[in-house]
Amino acid sequence: MPLVRIDVHEGRSKDELECLSKAIHAAILSEYRIPERDYFHILTQHPSGHIIAQDAGLGFERTANVVMIQIFTQGGRGQKAKQSLFTAIAARLGECGVKGEDVFIGYFENAADDWSFGFGRAQYLTGELAVPQK
Repeated sequence: MPLVRIDVHEGRSKDELECLSKAIHAAILSEYRIPERDYFHILTQHPSGHIIAQDAGLGFERTANVVMIQIFTQGGRGQKAKQSLFTAIAARLGECGVKGEDVFIGYFENAADDWSFGFGRAQYLTGELAVPQK
């Protein structure tokens, strides 16, 4: 059920974008054990200079291959689970040629009543979908 936004600089091929998306999804599947079809990704390529991602004072440089990831999901998972997910995402993206310093993740939690999967209904509230277990 996580909604994942993936932002990169333009110039990546369809295969590269697919690698990024599938790597992130595989990490979420393995760490959070969600159903495989809970796959909601938005991939956006931006012109040079439209992504600014400095090191926040950690002392490293990012490259033009930076991958900015925003994960929107239901709350309730602990710090250990989130850290495990971050580690898995970085490792899987490494298989796509993305260096660890080029992986940036923002994680946003919400509740079951914050989701509508279509038809203007909150399916977790109406009972059309079971609320996922944490």
